[in-house]
Amino acid sequence: MVKKFMSFVLISSLSVGLLACVGNNQKEQGGAVIGGVIGGILGNKVGKGKGRVVATAAGAAVGALLGSHIGQKLDKYDRIYASKAQQAALETNKVGQPSTWSNPDSGNSGVVIPTRTIIQKRSGQPCREYQHTVTIGGKTERAYGRACREADGSWKIIN
Repeated sequence: MVKKFMSFVLISSLSVGLLACVGNNQKEQGGAVIGGVIGGILGNKVGKGKGRVVATAAGAAVGALLGSHIGQKLDKYDRIYASKAQQAALETNKVGQPSTWSNPDSGNSGVVIPTRTIIQKRSGQPCREYQHTVTIGGKTERAYGRACREADGSWKIIN
């Protein structure tokens, strides 16, 4: 376990170092990838049993979403709070029902609201569109996305 963690730390460190050498667009894309990986790992640690798969997927989704732009301003604990809220919103909330998060240490907060649930015609997969609003230092930013449930019960972010 320690070996896997150290490998992750090394790869993440190298990735962050490489991002410093690229243009702004690529930094955002790289941030989304790194955020997705970190979010997936954090989600995996938060979830238990069958919920671990969902937590991992939700963590990856939040990490990717936030890693590109918003996530540059969020700390590790902000991301954990956001991941839990997104998991709850995708998994159990009705359309329009918010899942909120707030980090009392940083003062950052957010709201995840499912905006629509649809069934894919070809695959029969349920999909959820959502809005994730994050407030950082008093400034609010919004992101929108769609996630579809995979056969294993996890949520895969489509966009």
